[in-house]
Amino acid sequence: MTEVVEIASARLELAVKRGYRNWKTRFKEAFGRETRFAHLSDPTLAVLARGKDEGTFYLFDLIMSLEHLGSGFEFGELDPRKKIAVMDRYLFLLDRLRYEYMKRKGWLAEYPGEEFSLVELLLSYERLAPRLQAETPILSKDHPAYEGFSKMSAFEREEFIRRLIPEALRELEDQSTTL
Repeated sequence: MTEVVEIASARLELAVKRGYRNWKTRFKEAFGRETRFAHLSDPTLAVLARGKDEGTFYLFDLIMSLEHLGSGFEFGELDPRKKIAVMDRYLFLLDRLRYEYMKRKGWLAEYPGEEFSLVELLLSYERLAPRLQAETPILSKDHPAYEGFSKMSAFEREEFIRRLIPEALRELEDQSTTL
């Protein structure tokens, strides 16, 4: 039984190394099984959270490596069902990357899923995603709209947080021109 566990663990480590291989080259940082959103540097977070071509590739690469679907370069070759599964995971991570950016800006106090590593979120996606997607990030008490936010219904709170994303993306774009 020990051999089976060791083989599974070794396979996972190889998949994690493959998934982060291009990240390490591009971002010049250490990434691994325990990497959480809070561990990402500001420049790395900016590239990934924008959701543009470059960041999308790196997220696809991680997702596809952990799912044993090949490299992010091969996304276009996947059958439609697998493409949808990769896109679902991508959008799930993209939300959390943007929440992390908003948290660093002082807009959010916390967000669902921040306690998990990217690898944990992807490997346990089927179990974790429905619960985490149903939870709304908490606006920071320092945010100018906090008082109104605290009086909103759960649906209105989620809508309010979603409306912050375009402003965060504009700031990320401005930041990218100065990096």
